[in-house]
Amino acid sequence: KKLARRLLFDRSANDDHERSILTKLKQQCGGQFTSKMEGMVTDLTLARENQASFEDYLRNNPAAHPGIDLTVTVLTTGFWPSYKSFDLNLPAEMVKCVEVFKGFYETKTKHRKLTWIYSLGTCHINGKFEHKTIELIVSTYQAAVLLLFNASDRLSYSEIMAQLNLTHEDLVRLLHSLSCAKYKILSKEPNTKTISQSDYFEFNSKFTDKLRRIKIPLPPVDERKKVVEDVDKDRRYAIDAAIVRIMKSRKVLGHQQLVSECVEQLSRMFKPDIKAIKKRMEDLITRDYLERDKENPNMFRYLA
Repeated sequence: KKLARRLLFDRSANDDHERSILTKLKQQCGGQFTSKMEGMVTDLTLARENQASFEDYLRNNPAAHPGIDLTVTVLTTGFWPSYKSFDLNLPAEMVKCVEVFKGFYETKTKHRKLTWIYSLGTCHINGKFEHKTIELIVSTYQAAVLLLFNASDRLSYSEIMAQLNLTHEDLVRLLHSLSCAKYKILSKEPNTKTISQSDYFEFNSKFTDKLRRIKIPLPPVDERKKVVEDVDKDRRYAIDAAIVRIMKSRKVLGHQQLVSECVEQLSRMFKPDIKAIKKRMEDLITRDYLERDKENPNMFRYLA
């Protein structure tokens, strides 16, 4: 997931660096472990070539040009993490872009289906404010909200929700980023710091900033906790396997020796936590893989 974010949002140092890390992982964990990640890096190289072909196609078919500069990154489903593809009701300007690219892609292949992941998109739009025009760098979702205000001066929460076909959770994040955070592109009524379903929104034409280009971030969704939980779960199985392997060959072993052998075996993969090892030993005792010596509780026996 982290590699995908680096590659898709251009936060990676460079492709060679990513490839060298993947080579090391491949040597350590085998080709199967890294095949998808290698596919991700290759996908981006192919996507750049595909984008160049798309630009040639638009030059040769000026009537097909959507009037908006469009960059599309085509990815292979099996290589990347699964992303939710919502049925976002795109504004008319964006629908034309999607149709044009679809037309181009069908000239290359008839056997592939395109699924659009709008949550990964970025838009550069010009906000025409009273004081000056400012370029706003926003997500596709934020852009879809802002473009609604080209046609309406004032919209309610429920009107925005109905027009874009979004969930409450997503819409609250979007409207908060545009009306309650650092850059108040939309004015909210009532003027509170939280979003409620009875709120009304207007385009804030008086907004200004000393910069001519600003990036409006979305509040982050904290995935770190889940990642840590998943990693801990995987490591639990690795610790269990190491303890059972050691005890199977040694039959009887002292507590300290078992812990240090376990650390030695696992340190090739990760730095194991001593507390976690002790916890797994207790768990294996309750599951009848090991037992403590009745005379010396610091000695463990393997139960075949």
